[in-house]
Amino acid sequence: MSETIGHPDPGLDLSDGFKPHTSHWGVFSARLGRAGLEVRPYAADPDPNRIINNFPGALRHQARIAQPAIRRGWLERGPGPDDRRGRDEFVSVSWEQALDLLGGELTRIRDTIGPGAVFGGSYGWSSAGRFHHAQSQVHRFLNIAMGGYVRSVNTYSSGASSVLLPQILTGYEDITKRNVTWEQIAAETDIVLAFGGMALKNSMVAGGSISKHVERGAMAAARRRGCEFVLVSPLRDDLPVEAGAEWLTATPGTDTALMLGIVHTLVSEGLHDQAFLDRYTEGWPVFLRYLTGESDGVSKNAEWAAAICGIEAGIIRALARRLAGRRALITVSHSLQRAEHGEQPVWMGMVLAAALGQIGLPGGGYAYSLGAIGYYGRRVNAVPGPTLGQGRNGVADFIPVARIADMLLNPGTTYRYNGETRTYPDIRLVYWAGGNPFHHHQDLNRLRKAFARLDTLVVHELAWTATARHADIVLPSTMTLEREDIGYSSNDPLMVAMHRIAEPFGLARDDYEIFADLAERLGAREPFTEGRTSRQWLEHLFEPTRKALAARGLEAPSFEEFWARGSLVVPQHLDDGGSLRRFREDPLARPLPTPSGRIEIFSQKIASHGDADCPGHPVWLEKTDTPTSGAPCFLVANQPVTRLHSQLDFGGHSLDAKHRGREVARMNPRDAKPRGIADGDIIRIFNARGACLAAVHVTDGIAPGVVQLPTGAWYDPMDPEEEAPLCVHGNPNVLTRDIGTSSFAQGCTGQLTSVEVERFNGNLPPIRAFDPA
Repeated sequence: MSETIGHPDPGLDLSDGFKPHTSHWGVFSARLGRAGLEVRPYAADPDPNRIINNFPGALRHQARIAQPAIRRGWLERGPGPDDRRGRDEFVSVSWEQALDLLGGELTRIRDTIGPGAVFGGSYGWSSAGRFHHAQSQVHRFLNIAMGGYVRSVNTYSSGASSVLLPQILTGYEDITKRNVTWEQIAAETDIVLAFGGMALKNSMVAGGSISKHVERGAMAAARRRGCEFVLVSPLRDDLPVEAGAEWLTATPGTDTALMLGIVHTLVSEGLHDQAFLDRYTEGWPVFLRYLTGESDGVSKNAEWAAAICGIEAGIIRALARRLAGRRALITVSHSLQRAEHGEQPVWMGMVLAAALGQIGLPGGGYAYSLGAIGYYGRRVNAVPGPTLGQGRNGVADFIPVARIADMLLNPGTTYRYNGETRTYPDIRLVYWAGGNPFHHHQDLNRLRKAFARLDTLVVHELAWTATARHADIVLPSTMTLEREDIGYSSNDPLMVAMHRIAEPFGLARDDYEIFADLAERLGAREPFTEGRTSRQWLEHLFEPTRKALAARGLEAPSFEEFWARGSLVVPQHLDDGGSLRRFREDPLARPLPTPSGRIEIFSQKIASHGDADCPGHPVWLEKTDTPTSGAPCFLVANQPVTRLHSQLDFGGHSLDAKHRGREVARMNPRDAKPRGIADGDIIRIFNARGACLAAVHVTDGIAPGVVQLPTGAWYDPMDPEEEAPLCVHGNPNVLTRDIGTSSFAQGCTGQLTSVEVERFNGNLPPIRAFDPA
């Protein structure tokens, strides 16, 4: 990338009619010609993401939604609970009819029940563009035209950690975006202990534009300098080969016990940094009584940990000694907290880093979720980017994001969250624009029952996802390539002018245009649009960046100049280690935003909640969802390699990775052989909640006793009329449990569950997930 602020970037190839564009998985340029859509990765990207190759096959795929559609039962009988959702047929209608019907339903809800009966269910991965960001658009519309909505808080990825970390360490964005960087690791780190790893498939994507994928190169550079990488994971490829990692396969879900064993060794051998603990932490003596067994009679030594996690006591002790006295970095992946008691490994990882005295040092300490997403571990931009205002929400109520089915199934009942007893609202209408809960959510058979309780489910979607097939009103929205926008991320210096590459598919419209016409039917068009067209909004949103550049004495091109160039490089802050570095340098003058102002190894605030499943310091808690005789294997349901979540699963890059049309699971030869399973077979994965088919790859790159099946294969029930139909495509969320991590954070637990596996010998059912509805 050119480092000249404001000038065109030579890495963005705009020759031969190619136009600039970007995505969550990388900057690229594209053109539409006689041969169809062509894409070119950003030339300055050292490690381009091949997910951009999903675009050509997806642009005009038959799975695209061509025109508005209404579920027949809703069209004929009107709003109300209906178990025909997901089973009924759709009737194509005109835009005018669809918007009139929807406008009438929204008016009914708003004026007779109130906006507290509306759930704004969008999730934020729809587009890297900052204006046509579906979550922002739908929330703005609901706030302005409806008076508000019940919202969700936190994310499926970090539901436990985002509640916990601000109370024990620092703000969530400080620990993830303004802490240890890949530059520091390449230059400073001696040893990285990565719990759950730092898989490149995760860091290849970001919530917004990303121009350079630097993670592989940084790990390679660190290794050449002599840095050691140790991976604790059931999957060997959770660190790339460039890291040359030592691979330890702890029993899934037991990382907290392993960390306790390491810290016990540090303390018993006098290798911990007592001076750091005394000066910078709160509650170490309370935790120490638990660690040594004084408080409960159980010493958390290496032998105790070995019996739980399956790693030999000698290896645990040796690992503790390797960490002591060196520039050590402890990382904990999102995956560890997407499981029962997910708060505990996040908290315990911080305690381990504190015991080593490393927090706040360059390339050392604690880097929660480093590698989980592309904008973590990078510098922060020094000027603001485009941000669409969402208005004021007149409804105060909210739910933790992963508790959607609980809310719909149990209106009026109470639940615990962050020390409070809250009540689930009575939701009548869900409005979904952006995101696909049949990817994100767990126990899909339960989710289907939850959606049946609604009066109305509205979905904006570009393709016939399972969520769209369960809707009452389906409005076709444009793909990012079919509209103009500005691509931007707060931790990437390249702002991209996202030119339109193709005309909209069928009658698809931009979300903004849909909401503007709906707002008119609710008497709120002018407040929603502020009198601006989409292009005028882009000009308006660009202006704060231009003004900030000018205030710094840098070249500040007009919007027209930016649009013609195709990109703009913005300045970034120094790599200064953020609030944790400042705290280490002067803990009294620059305290942390915790109740004590220090690193809280013991939290009096959390302890005061009285929740047994998340006490006042990290502990080992036994799991309830572990292998049994009927479900003897762990299932790891992690993120996919060939797409972002479930996006464009019908794209060529995603389809090419499937086998016989199914998603591919992995299992160890020691588990496959006694079941008569060979590489390439079709298998049935099942438990008490459901079952799915998948192809299988037999490999020693996965720990024995573990089956791995990525999320994102579109839910494809063989017989939708059944209560718990077989998913023939390989969606693991027919198997996962829909419970919270704890009554403290109520995060998602979709990463781990227990299953049985058998070879499928029947007639192979067809894949219909990508057929038009």
